[in-house]
Amino acid sequence: MKKIEAIIRKSKFYNVKKALHNIEVNFFSYWDVTGVGNEKEGHVYRGVSYSTSNIQRRYISIVVSDEFEQITIDAILESAYTGEVGDGKIFVLPAEEAYRIRTKEKGKTSLN
Repeated sequence: MKKIEAIIRKSKFYNVKKALHNIEVNFFSYWDVTGVGNEKEGHVYRGVSYSTSNIQRRYISIVVSDEFEQITIDAILESAYTGEVGDGKIFVLPAEEAYRIRTKEKGKTSLN
């Protein structure tokens, strides 16, 4: 099993959620987060300058079976892409075990 963590633009969250549902990844957690990125220059909107170094993003955490790892990554890569600086990052970590509390199932069957 793998834990996939993605930090994406908030504006792309609906697209990512839809892409994950399309590949039958129906359970994941997410949080609104603020981070510091590589973009150094500020932007001006309607005459007001604002910093882009503190960036509002959405953090997604998913645990999938090994068979779904690359499919899940590809879905996020495609649906979160804009081609601009700040599209986000994906991290893949090993997940040692998973349990479903209600049924006490263990392993990848607990993920369904």
